[in-house]
Amino acid sequence: MLTKLFPKVHRRYEQSTFAPDLEDFASWLLAKGYSRDNTCDHLFRLRKTLEGREHIAPGAVLSEVQLESAFTSSRFPALYRGTQRAFARFLDSRGRLVPTVSSEPFARLRADYGQHLRELRGFAATTAQQHQSTVADFLARGIPKEKGLRELCHTDIEHYVQLRSKEVTRQTLQHTVAHLRAFMRYCYAHEKTAVALDGIDTPRTYRGELPPRALDWKLVLRLLASVDRNSRAGWRDYTILHLLAYYGLRPSEVAALQLISIDWSAKTLVVAQSKTRSTLVLPLANRTLHLLRRYLRQGRAVNDRPELFLRVRHPSGGLTHYAVVNIFQKRARLSGLPLEGCSSYGLRHAFAMRLLRRGVGVKAIGDLLGHHSLESTCVYLRLDTDMLRCVALPVPSKLHE
Repeated sequence: MLTKLFPKVHRRYEQSTFAPDLEDFASWLLAKGYSRDNTCDHLFRLRKTLEGREHIAPGAVLSEVQLESAFTSSRFPALYRGTQRAFARFLDSRGRLVPTVSSEPFARLRADYGQHLRELRGFAATTAQQHQSTVADFLARGIPKEKGLRELCHTDIEHYVQLRSKEVTRQTLQHTVAHLRAFMRYCYAHEKTAVALDGIDTPRTYRGELPPRALDWKLVLRLLASVDRNSRAGWRDYTILHLLAYYGLRPSEVAALQLISIDWSAKTLVVAQSKTRSTLVLPLANRTLHLLRRYLRQGRAVNDRPELFLRVRHPSGGLTHYAVVNIFQKRARLSGLPLEGCSSYGLRHAFAMRLLRRGVGVKAIGDLLGHHSLESTCVYLRLDTDMLRCVALPVPSKLHE
């Protein structure tokens, strides 16, 4: 591996006392999707660092504190810290990293609860992360300074819920309460609290109480036109926003697209819908097919990754749905358009409203959006005020008398 990466100076690496570490690290970097040039740069900085530290032995188990003190550079601090982070992940994958013991009072409790969520309750990584985020905020702000976790009472829980109610919507507050209930049940079962504190009232929400926030189509077109396509990131972001706006895809559906999702001969796109656990086959317009071809030529790095949309920075890999949401927020901010408070779902809602105003039936719109229930699609009828005016009943003549 080292010979292939450094054909001219490979002896410097192969004759190093850390040659096995360098060889293993190189294989790990390439397997993780790092480019050849990026891998060579990391290996160069790692060799310089390891050979310059007498207290580090080949194949040693290292702590995060040791890595922090070893990877120092007065000329290129950011580059060496990047190599430090990559090498730390490599050591962790090999069981050779000793994590730093956190001084946070509830660090052990949070770690144990995270393990409980993943291993016993079977939560997905993203769901467990959402629970732990709520728990971390509660432990930081919800426990009075003069009390410990064991001295908590219902009043303390209520004060925290009231605090969060001023910061989030009722829908989000419902999730916060659900996370707190689960955590309080865990604490009582493991004798962390003296009494059961999971009896927390949740705010009421009603289906359809708020109509979907659809962006005006002219504003959508201006947003797309504002994307600079002189870079790979620009082409990627423009293509993603195009699919969100013209096909009403969810961010998670865009992130899950693969190269094989496009059937070029049939001119269709196969979309795996994680929310409804179904597969949707959408017809692609010629304009979209042309855009996808240009994106693959100019906006996507040539590699063996199956995902359609990749990270621009190394290591190469597919996007998450959070990344798709962040792309919308970034492009909305850069556009200078009045899009404050709007989300990527505004493009999906704009797609539905555009079809509705063109006379497409509600059932067909629901099929394109991947709705299981027609009730989910009918909420868009509340936004079409022009149509509602047409069905309004005339005022009885007696009221004019």
